[in-house]
Amino acid sequence: MKKIRISLLAIVALSAIFNMSFRNAPVKPADSIEILGAGSTFDYPLFSKMFDTYNKSTGVKVNYQSIGSGGGIKQLLSKTVDFGASDAFLSDEQLKDAPSAIIHIPVCLGADVITYNLPGNPKLKFTPDVIADIFLGKITKWNDARIKKANPGVTLPDVALFVVHRSDGSGTTFIWTDYLSKISTEWNTKVGRKTSVDWPCGLGAKGNEGVSGMVKQTPGGVGYVELIYAMQNKMPYGLVQNKKEAFIDASLKTVTSAANVTIPLDARISITNTDAADGYPISSFSWVLLYKNQSYDNRSIDKAKAVSKLVWWMIHDGQKCSEPLNYSTLPKAAVKVAEDNLKSVTFGGKPLL
Repeated sequence: MKKIRISLLAIVALSAIFNMSFRNAPVKPADSIEILGAGSTFDYPLFSKMFDTYNKSTGVKVNYQSIGSGGGIKQLLSKTVDFGASDAFLSDEQLKDAPSAIIHIPVCLGADVITYNLPGNPKLKFTPDVIADIFLGKITKWNDARIKKANPGVTLPDVALFVVHRSDGSGTTFIWTDYLSKISTEWNTKVGRKTSVDWPCGLGAKGNEGVSGMVKQTPGGVGYVELIYAMQNKMPYGLVQNKKEAFIDASLKTVTSAANVTIPLDARISITNTDAADGYPISSFSWVLLYKNQSYDNRSIDKAKAVSKLVWWMIHDGQKCSEPLNYSTLPKAAVKVAEDNLKSVTFGGKPLL
């Protein structure tokens, strides 16, 4: 019995030593760690600034490939990157088919705007039904009665509408079609919401650059681009009527306001057609995607800790990089959900944060 008691004590002691060793495990020198990420092109300017700032303060290198949300998700699922970035959250089916549990961490906010090419480029107002019918091909002239009704006093030319949309799969298209699916039953039934859809009308162009270029070159052109791209390139874009029937101009403030809603614990939420009275209705979160269990494919605890610490920094101090680059900062409710999700990340069954 005495030998059994000694053995049990030894096991307890070894277990305590293991737990202390895990929590206090030395991390490799920061300058020897490189984190790989891929995905959203929308996030790229912000991530470039964030990761440069983080590298200067910690020595940790982050290699981010701006290949689009779909590409980032694909690389995460194949486990060739440490994190993915997407402007579209994963569906229930995608999560079910993933090799392991994936969590969503909101890191920033963005928006889509409707841009156009008209004489003088007046600041136009658009109602949801008008936007839907333009992209369904049902409104074909700029002096259509419904466009004129929303814009009294504005001279609208008898010019054909030339619709331009993205030809490549993108988070930008997901946000746009997600909004259209909410405000138009016909769009939801015939087209739906995806990163790439079968468009009822118009011509496709690659990226924000392609869409804006084609709109600028075509009298009567109309398309959608990311707010940040429109702001940086001084492109005209319209006000959009929200659910409270207020015409809202897209801005950092109104995009952040759109996210002032109840956020689910898994952070998977669409904020298009927001309930927020002063929120811009074609807004969206952008997420970093991580595996909840970081001890996979012979990954080291050093890498796992480095990834968790990076993302924690992104939702806190890293937010200081947002507004100077025309990105909207996360509201407090989103930060709280992001914190809780990050705290659930484990290595060998033990929390990393």
